Amino acid sequence: MNESALTPQQILEAAEEVLRRFGPAKATVVDVARALGVSHGSVYRHFSSKAALRDAVAERWLAEVSAPLAAVAAETGPAPERLRRWLDLLIMSKRKRAFDDPEMFATYLEIAADAREVVKAHVNELIGQLARIIADGIAQGEFTAVDPLTAGRAVFDATSRFHKPTHAAEWSDPGIDAAFEGVWSLILGGLGASKTTD
Repeated sequence: MNESALTPQQILEAAEEVLRRFGPAKATVVDVARALGVSHGSVYRHFSSKAALRDAVAERWLAEVSAPLAAVAAETGPAPERLRRWLDLLIMSKRKRAFDDPEMFATYLEIAADAREVVKAHVNELIGQLARIIADGIAQGEFTAVDPLTAGRAVFDATSRFHKPTHAAEWSDPGIDAAFEGVWSLILGGLGASKTTD
């Protein structure tokens, strides 16, 4: 590969493959450079350290989760339905990753544990999306007047069992969907929704 043409995107793709192959504990910047056929200095031109590269990998993974959710938050239409679709999409995307590729999901957990600031920014972004939906619901008279950001954080926290990766072992429980329905009813009640949604 032409080192001068190397892009951050190519490095991140190679880093994901290296992490898959060697695991987070053994994967190095030299391994990533070798996979690309470049010197490790070329990788360091884009990412100042191994930690910076791992943070960027975590950020890329989290963006794959948040982008489709942002699209739901930006839609118009009844806020209770959008809120439910947003939560369903978040839960489905996390479960899919955990069940379809458990090895890579475990790698994601380890990388994310070290990328605290990246994860914090991601969570704040998701809470902001929830706040937008809730604010729309208040404006449309579908939810009672609450502080949207506080309510968004409460919804995120109340549903964490269903989407937070540390709870992944619970997601195959046969009663997990019924448990979510119970939490969903409480969320609607807490938001003073004028009607429930399926």
